[in-house]
Amino acid sequence: MENRRLVVAREDEQDDRTKTFIFKGEGHTLGNALRTLILKNPDVIFCGYTIPHPSENKLHLRIETKEMSAVDALREGLEQLQSLSDYVLETFETAVSDFKSKQMEM
Repeated sequence: MENRRLVVAREDEQDDRTKTFIFKGEGHTLGNALRTLILKNPDVIFCGYTIPHPSENKLHLRIETKEMSAVDALREGLEQLQSLSDYVLETFETAVSDFKSKQMEM
């Protein structure tokens, strides 16, 4: 379990709609992006994150949902973040390519 980058805190909780996920080696960048995307899901009641202590390289992400499982809400948020990141990268690379082409024409 020590080598895993994502663990579920309090795995003994019986309610699949309420979970706290611990991301090792992550910080505010991932936490804020995930929180924002997950909160757009109408089934999500609460989503928030904390960094327990500045010297700990951990992110705690809490998700509470109405019907769907918290794991599914996290999975959807991660997939949306991946899609958004892919789009931003593609748009950036196209803009750089266009810029370089225009510079060559000058």
